[in-house]
Amino acid sequence: MDIKLMRGPFYVALMAAVIFSGCAVAPATDLPKGDDGKQGPSIEAAPEKRPVKTIGIIGGVSWASSIEYYRLMNEMVRDRLGGVNSAQILMFSIEFGEFSKQERMAEKGDWTLISQTILDGAQRLKQGGADFIVIASNTLNSLADTIEEKVGLPVLHIADATGKAVRKSGLETVALLGTRYTMEQPFYQERLGKYGIKVVIPDKKERDYINAVIFDELCANRISKESKDGFMKIIDRLRKEEGAEGVILGCTEIPLLIKQEDVPITVFDTTAIHSEAAVEYSLGR
Repeated sequence: MDIKLMRGPFYVALMAAVIFSGCAVAPATDLPKGDDGKQGPSIEAAPEKRPVKTIGIIGGVSWASSIEYYRLMNEMVRDRLGGVNSAQILMFSIEFGEFSKQERMAEKGDWTLISQTILDGAQRLKQGGADFIVIASNTLNSLADTIEEKVGLPVLHIADATGKAVRKSGLETVALLGTRYTMEQPFYQERLGKYGIKVVIPDKKERDYINAVIFDELCANRISKESKDGFMKIIDRLRKEEGAEGVILGCTEIPLLIKQEDVPITVFDTTAIHSEAAVEYSLGR
């Protein structure tokens, strides 16, 4: 372009048109400012933490019942809060193959390894931000007090939740089914006794049968009609001969096998009862 033309009125008019048409970049001072007065888009503050406690579940003992805990807790929160609300949960799932060997050792009186495993799971949940702990196993709630002391988090004892449910029902005599340890050792029955409940248990042959079904079938999520019929027969005998007005399914796998419609007396599903207690505690109710 001729230098004389660039200095003339045509050049001045051309530059003015470019600027006012918006092709020129706006200066930085024209950018919107945030709430802090600095340039850039405004960023909203993060919402406050939901006013709920985080449930810490020691699961995998076995995984079959842990699934039920997770499902029930989420359904209960949804039903209480509505919409798409769900439970705020951390779960540490123990590898059950090796753990089952530790359980066999515990049955013989050596609780060293199994205690270490459960304590490790509780510590992991605390580090992850759990506010309290639920042990998804009736038998392993025998370690609840130890975990509370060593980890420093509340542990919702399954026998306390069950005892409250039985007392609320108005029943006085209930049968207790579970692992051999749960049926025979005092930790569970003594806890229920605080709620004025009389507990009856199966005889030795029946206890051995129940224990075998739990470990050999239910923990692997194998459900058979033969075992179902066997459990129903035991419950019926306890009803007729021992005066049981209800039955506590005191192993979190037994509700996979026995339902309320299967027996003529009141069923206390400890998985559901424990899950509800955890949800109520989590929501501050």
